[in-house]
This record gives sequence, C-alpha cells and structure tokens, in this order.
Amino acid sequence: MKIHEYQGKALLKEYGVPVPRGIVARTPEEAEAAARELGTDVVVVKAQIHAGGRGKGGGVKLAKSPEEAKRIASEILGMLLVTHQTGPEGREVKTLLIEEGLPIDREFYLGITLDRVTGRNVFMASSAGGMDIEKVAEETPELILKETIDPSVGLRGFQARKLAFGLGIPNDLINQAAKFMLSLYDAYEKMDASLVEINPFLLTKDNRLIALDAKVTFDDNAMFRHKDYADLRDLSEEEPLEIEASKFDLNYIKLDGNIGCMVNGAGLAMATMDIIKLAGGEPANFLDVGGGASQERVEQAFKILLADDNVRAVLINIFGGIVRCDMVANGVVAAAKNLGVSIPIVARLEGTNVEEGRRVLNESGIGIIPATTMNDAAEKVVSAANAEF
Repeated sequence: MKIHEYQGKALLKEYGVPVPRGIVARTPEEAEAAARELGTDVVVVKAQIHAGGRGKGGGVKLAKSPEEAKRIASEILGMLLVTHQTGPEGREVKTLLIEEGLPIDREFYLGITLDRVTGRNVFMASSAGGMDIEKVAEETPELILKETIDPSVGLRGFQARKLAFGLGIPNDLINQAAKFMLSLYDAYEKMDASLVEINPFLLTKDNRLIALDAKVTFDDNAMFRHKDYADLRDLSEEEPLEIEASKFDLNYIKLDGNIGCMVNGAGLAMATMDIIKLAGGEPANFLDVGGGASQERVEQAFKILLADDNVRAVLINIFGGIVRCDMVANGVVAAAKNLGVSIPIVARLEGTNVEEGRRVLNESGIGIIPATTMNDAAEKVVSAANAEF
C-alpha cells in the first residue's frame, strides 16, 4: 500500500527523522493560509499524488509570498499531472503540501528495500540525489552505495557512518547523518514497510540534514499489525479494477495492452506475459487467481478482466495443482454466460482434472478456442486480438 508524501513524513517524524515544516492544503485559500503560518520567505507548493517526477510535470513550484502560493495552488489543484510514472492519462491533483523553503547546499538519495537476491534488507545511498534513481542505476551504477543488513541486529552504526562517508558528508556532520539513517531504518522496520525512499536527502547551507521528500510503501502482508494505517489509503490514487480485485484476494495489475491474462501462480503469470510479447502481442494485465482459488474467485477474476475496455481477447492459462482445472472452467463459463462475452477466449489447461475442465469448456457453447502448449496459446490469442481491429 502506497501513501502520500505528507503522510509518510508525518510517520517518519514520529521515529525521529527530521522533515521540513509543512501544512496540507486542499484549496487555494488553505494554501495561502499555510504559507502565512509557515512564515518563510519562500514556500514550496507540492502536488500530492502516488507518483514520482512531480517537479518535471509541473507539480512542484516555489512561491515567494502567500498570495503567490494561492495562485500556484489554484493552477495545480484539479490539474491532470502527467509524469513518467503516471502514464499519459495522468493523475488528478486533489491535495497539496505547503512546505517551508530551505537553503539547499547538496542533495543525496537514501533508500531501503528488500534485496531478493540475498533475502535481506539493503540500505542504499547515492550522491546523485534529486534524480531518478532508476536512471542513476542504469547509467552510473557506481554512484549507488549499498549496505546489506543482518536481520538479527539491524542497521549498525558503523554501516551508517560508512554510507555517510561514502556520500561525502562533511566530517562534522557524519554522526548527524548516521543518526538520520539509523532512525530511518528503525521506521522502516517498525512500520513493516517494503520501501522507504528519501529523494532528495538534503544538506542545507546551515548544516542540517533533512528528508526533503519521502516515499513510503507498506508490506500488505503485515497490514494486520497496523490497523490504523488503513485510514492512510487513498483509493482515488489506485486503479479501480485493482481495488475491485483486492476485495477477492486477486493479484491484479492493469497494463497497457489488449490481451487479458488469467493465470494461477505469479511465475506462470510472468511467463504468460513474456510469451504473449514474444508472439507479438501486448498483455493488458497481470492477473493471478492464486493456487487455491474458488469458483467464485475465478468468476470475479473474469469479470474484472472484461471490465477493461482495452481487452480484445483473453488468454486463460491454468496449471491445475491445488486449484482444479474443472473448477476454473466452470467459473469461466459462468462468468462468460452472465456477462454475454463477445470477444475471443483462448484456453490452455493442464494438470488436475484437466480432461473434465476441457470438456466443460468444449461443451459450454461460448466458442472457447482450445490450445495445447503455451506457444500455441500465445499465437492464437495474439491472432484473435489482432483480428478484432
């Protein structure tokens, strides 16, 4: 679960992470009042959406007076902010964070996440702050420093100091930087976060170290320990079909293609998307119904697939282990009949009760196209999707 910058900063502040003074505003008048209350020569008007690159899209601007803050707020509120992470459709700005302007000396990057190669958390730092970290990793990976963290002891002081020295933090601020990093890791652990990023991590001209931005993502599997975090969720920032899928414990991510995919198992789902691409098609989603899906969940999954207007064909790729092929087939047939499906459906079934599953599909009367191998299924669904144009 993602949260807004202002929410992340409020949580980090509770763990001793220094953040700028800021006030949330949802109207131009509130933005003007916030600027007056902060009382600094310059305030920063920042759009609050779940995406990076807001500054490049025109969602972060400086105001030198409360009146200018009001004018800028009126321009940003309600705009469709388009960044490299939102896609061309953009996100509507409904909330602003008005922050005190700070005297910037240098900008760094800090981040904590799980390294799946080592199976341990990794603390990352870079002197290339304020930039897209993905671009830094691609073009100048040597600028990203990493410290792998032993889960039994957490981030150690010597590791934090090593990162601080590596960033080129002035010697008299090394301890301050180490304290910042230790507090940040403490927050990451206790919040059960899956990602915390500070970009930029700011060194001011008056020798303060501050989190100028904050990105916090929670591990959904740990949310039962943080009931109060549920109130931080902003459904308007999430894809409606993904919200609907979460109600039925379906793993669904909307993509930009025109071929809907219904698969059981994340690995098979990834392989299915890859083979569709290899066959010249574009997947419209990632949808994993899970290893223990019920017929109701399969039916709901199919409804979600078809609710995407971009879908021109559907590929069902099921390997029956815990979930039986006949159960999946019955769910698909029920959903297809209830919804009056008119687009092509290609199905490949293997595993438990596969013959019964194939019989159910063949006798359904809804013209499902059978496939034997993954390659066969991919070629047939790409051909079917293209034939629709």
